[in-house]
Amino acid sequence: MSKLSNVRGRITYISSHAKQENLYAVYETTERSFWRELALCNQHEFQKSGTEGKCIEARELIIALPEDLVQYKPEYVLEQFSKHFKWRYGVECISALHHNKSKTNYHIHLIFSERKLLDEPLVKTATRSMFYDENGKRVRTKREILDENGNIRKKCKVIKKGEIYEKMLFTIKDKRFKQESFLEEVKRDFTAFINTFVFDEKKKLAVFDKHSPYLATKKIGKNNPKEEQIKTDNEKCMRWNREVDRAIVSGVSETEIQQIKREYITERIKKSVDLFGNKPEWYGNIIMDAVTVLARLISKVLEKVRELSARLFDTESTQPQTPKQESVISPPIKEMQIEPKILPKPVMSSEVTAYPKLLKIYKELSRQNEIIFVAEKERNALEVERDNLKGLAKLAKKGELQNQINLKNENIDILKTGLSGIVRRYGFQNVQDFYRAYRKAHSAYINYREQVAKWEETYGIKTYSNTLHERMINYQRDTANQQTEQSTQRKDIGVR
Repeated sequence: MSKLSNVRGRITYISSHAKQENLYAVYETTERSFWRELALCNQHEFQKSGTEGKCIEARELIIALPEDLVQYKPEYVLEQFSKHFKWRYGVECISALHHNKSKTNYHIHLIFSERKLLDEPLVKTATRSMFYDENGKRVRTKREILDENGNIRKKCKVIKKGEIYEKMLFTIKDKRFKQESFLEEVKRDFTAFINTFVFDEKKKLAVFDKHSPYLATKKIGKNNPKEEQIKTDNEKCMRWNREVDRAIVSGVSETEIQQIKREYITERIKKSVDLFGNKPEWYGNIIMDAVTVLARLISKVLEKVRELSARLFDTESTQPQTPKQESVISPPIKEMQIEPKILPKPVMSSEVTAYPKLLKIYKELSRQNEIIFVAEKERNALEVERDNLKGLAKLAKKGELQNQINLKNENIDILKTGLSGIVRRYGFQNVQDFYRAYRKAHSAYINYREQVAKWEETYGIKTYSNTLHERMINYQRDTANQQTEQSTQRKDIGVR
């Protein structure tokens, strides 16, 4: 969002075909004279306040649009967005629809007023003569604006009794447009509005959540002198985001990730600015330190998971499998038997229906994460070998090992990028969004299975799917029992 100190000049610039190469449409919610009166009002109020700096006459939003919206008529798109903004915030606006030179950035320039037009102008009449000096400041007596010859100095002003000294056409400025929350609100509002024009779910937009564990990248404007610095910082941010994806897949809680982000990024950047001022070149180093901390936590979590899995496997394999004793139930007496009223079987919700697909994605992410884990182990082994080199071997083999480590790091980065690629292929914005949907569906699936089991137990009805499931369990149990009996027989034969 930009502050405009020359609103009429800016309107001319965005709405002129002579100044814009790809101008498609212009839409105004009010007459052009409105902006002239608005500029005069703001300048007058600014002078009265005595504030230093520049007068803010209006504000401007630049709204990036998906290229899919090119299929709609430009006049229709611009009218819909302008009317939506006026309906949402109740202020006048003027907008223009543009494309950049290479036609890769379809966007709207929307200029809006912070003031509303009054239903009836507020007119103030002087009850006595009023005197103003060269700066527009009111003074008490006429003597204060006279020169040595008794004449009124240039640029000084006298308003006689009965004359109009102020005519207000507008309300005061709406304070919400100055608040940080407004920009966040308008982003979400316009994103939702844009998505009503997009039919492909995969192409719909989403607003970056600053409270998420991810870091936002910056857009590089045309002829930006800090282009190289922004590119470097964006790459570091992407490294962090890839590590966040890996952490979520590995089972690290979002609370722990947020804690690392807060302690090692947010608070350190704030502390750095307070102590040393704004140092953009330090931003990337702070992020990479946080990436290292998060990578260590991931490694610890994966090691614990592997240890736990190995322990559980050993326990299950050593415990003897005993056949389940089936209780003998006497048949009921026909005269006493009462047919219960059978309630409908539990119905699967949309989350339960979606669970098989989400489980497939979950397994795909787990496989990718296992590949990354193995690659990191191989990289770590190479680093240990490099650090342990001594004598002539250090001179001869160090470069070769370093090249292998660099190749491994590049491969690991590509594999980590693949985590977000997997979920986006299925229509999710990021790994965090997928895991939220997966956990919700998994919980619904477990709940549904429990309800079905209770329903079957109550009415003694077995569905095909559950009967098949039990048959599979019984088969596995019988196989395990046979193996136990065979091993016992072999031991007995050996003893004899």
